[in-house]
Amino acid sequence: MSELATQAGARVRDMALRARANVEKVIVGKGEVVDFVLVALLCEGHVLLEDVPGIGKTMLAKSVARTLGCSFRRLQFTPDLLPSDVTGLRFFNQKEQEFEFHPGPIFAQIVLADEINRATPRTQSALLECMDEQQVTVEGETHPLPRPFLVLATQNPIELEGTFPLPEAQLDRFLLRLSLGYPSGEEERTILRRFRATNPLEVLVPVVSGEELLAMQAICREVHVSEPVEDYVLALVAATRRHPAIELGASPRGALALYHAAQALAALRGRGFVVPDDVKRLARPVLAHRLIASAQTRLRGRGADELLAEVLAGVPVPVEEAEPPTLATGARS
Repeated sequence: MSELATQAGARVRDMALRARANVEKVIVGKGEVVDFVLVALLCEGHVLLEDVPGIGKTMLAKSVARTLGCSFRRLQFTPDLLPSDVTGLRFFNQKEQEFEFHPGPIFAQIVLADEINRATPRTQSALLECMDEQQVTVEGETHPLPRPFLVLATQNPIELEGTFPLPEAQLDRFLLRLSLGYPSGEEERTILRRFRATNPLEVLVPVVSGEELLAMQAICREVHVSEPVEDYVLALVAATRRHPAIELGASPRGALALYHAAQALAALRGRGFVVPDDVKRLARPVLAHRLIASAQTRLRGRGADELLAEVLAGVPVPVEEAEPPTLATGARS
């Protein structure tokens, strides 16, 4: 493997370490979740943060945004929010005597869609083109969105009154669905002490530029995926479609998402190749929200996470005899 490739792998790991350390100045004890958000950034994917109120979903999104030297906008989703409030609109400029386009808050590199399930389906659908094609079409005119582009959406899965569940097409646009969970006793003590006098988010500074992130994204697409690992990805996706308790299995978009996410996680770990454990570790956050359990299965109280665990247990994990050399070995940063 060339010295250039070795240095490139080390650059991805160095960037990830800097970004994670910066976010963890605010977020306590959620290193794996932070890593997964970085995976989404490296894949140009989007993240749905789903958990109960007060866990730190919005704080995590803000910390990631401030860690990156990128433009940031926050959208508070409410039932009266209109699609034009997200994408922007065309208006008649009386001074110039012509129509002009006024861009909406979606024209930022990092967009926080707070409580996304409180908006109506019509407003939620305004994000479909943005998330999938990185562009906005208003009255027949298409406008490209800035790059890198990431939507970090939050939602509360417990509160149902006044909410509109995300449709399958919307969920499929999210690369990852993540949950933070409650902190341990010691982690909660650290939170109390860290936020006792000031909010560390207020003094957080960018440590990664948008240009650097774009370069890292290109490197991740070059991470090697061997045929046995590729077969493993395809076998997992196919097994979700054959499972008798799953009404709707993972789509080809889901297979691509798992493939690219595994490449990004390998690069984040300083490797130039994907191992089966990368795929297995990412299967739940990448695939679970894309599955629909059958009605009878849901009545029995079994959800997609439990069914996916059965799929993972039933698909043999490939064992490779030898691994390529690690990209980061001997690198000079």
